[in-house]
Amino acid sequence: MVSHPRPPAGGSPAAEHDAFHPDFTPGDADRNAGPLRARLHHVRAGSLDDGTAQSGGMRRFAAISGRTVGSERIWMGETHVAPDTASSNHHHGASETAIHVVQGHPEFVFLDDAGGAPEEVRIRTSPGDYVFVPPYVPHREENPSPDETAVVVIARSTQEAVVVNLPGLYVLGEPPA
Repeated sequence: MVSHPRPPAGGSPAAEHDAFHPDFTPGDADRNAGPLRARLHHVRAGSLDDGTAQSGGMRRFAAISGRTVGSERIWMGETHVAPDTASSNHHHGASETAIHVVQGHPEFVFLDDAGGAPEEVRIRTSPGDYVFVPPYVPHREENPSPDETAVVVIARSTQEAVVVNLPGLYVLGEPPA
């Protein structure tokens, strides 16, 4: 059984810090009030927003964003990579990106110089796998399957889908060639 803290005796939760939300103060309710920030949002699979930043060879669809639900610090959606396709080389700015593979066997490609010289690294994935892309790391997604679309769920630490398309891959910290 989970025990929940109770508000202080003799004081109402509105007058004190909320015992269930210790970082929430009464002034926060006024600041966060409004139709988008005061309720939960259900985004149905068929109503994802395709008005997002794109890279060649793939389609991104927003589910959770500032435009769709009023989020301020997170973006979440899907990316579809057509069969036998590769995205453009790109990075996602200051955003941390978490990827969950739902369908297909997409591959994530980047350059690594841990061995002394830049070398292409290819992460081959399967449904259920996760991939983390740190800020500014140049990469591309590929779908080598001749007949199956790859689908991944993306979560980003920025409120929108930041995509900076690049002419080529390079090792982070080195100037692009």
